[in-house]
Order: sequence, then C-alpha cells, then structure tokens
Amino acid sequence: MPLDKKAMKFKAKIFKALADPVRLEIIEFLRNGEKCVCEIIPYVGIAQPLVSRHLKILKSTGLVKVRKEGNRRYYSVTDPRIFRVIDAVTPDLTLSLSKIIIEHIA
Repeated sequence: MPLDKKAMKFKAKIFKALADPVRLEIIEFLRNGEKCVCEIIPYVGIAQPLVSRHLKILKSTGLVKVRKEGNRRYYSVTDPRIFRVIDAVTPDLTLSLSKIIIEHIA
C-alpha cells in the first residue's frame, strides 16, 4: 500500500476516534494534564467499563498514553498538537457547515 494511502487510513482512524462525543470529552478533560481513571469516570458520567473501552480506543490510536502507579492508571494526551485539530472546529465553522447542510435539504 502506498505511503499516502497508509497515511490517509491512519488519519481516518484518528478522526474516527475523535468522532465520539465521550472520547472527545475525555480528551478535553486531559487538556490540563494527566488524570486518573478514577477522575475521568465521574467527569464523563458513564460506567467504568465504558470509560475503559473509550480509553483503549484513544490509546490504540496513539492519542493518549497510560502510566501505572500501584493499582491506579493515569492517562494523558501524547501530543498536545491534537488540541489544534480539535480547536480548528470553531463555532463559526460549525455554523457555516450547518447552513450548507440546511441549504442542501431545503
């Protein structure tokens, strides 16, 4: 497979990981630094097994890393540049895109 195709597949995998509202919420929560799973669970308000599943997806795409300390796991963002990607989806952009969608269905 050509490098460009591999790169595109990997980019799609990253966007797919970011496309879930819970995973995006987790990433945003980690914006200010490393957090224990015990902090992430109440923040997102879902059960521990579901949080673990989301964290596994984020980890498999390289977006987060885990550090074990005793029986606790601490997660952090691997590269803060991911926030530039997230922040690029501004309210202006979402408004513009939603207007285009409305025009197409009207």
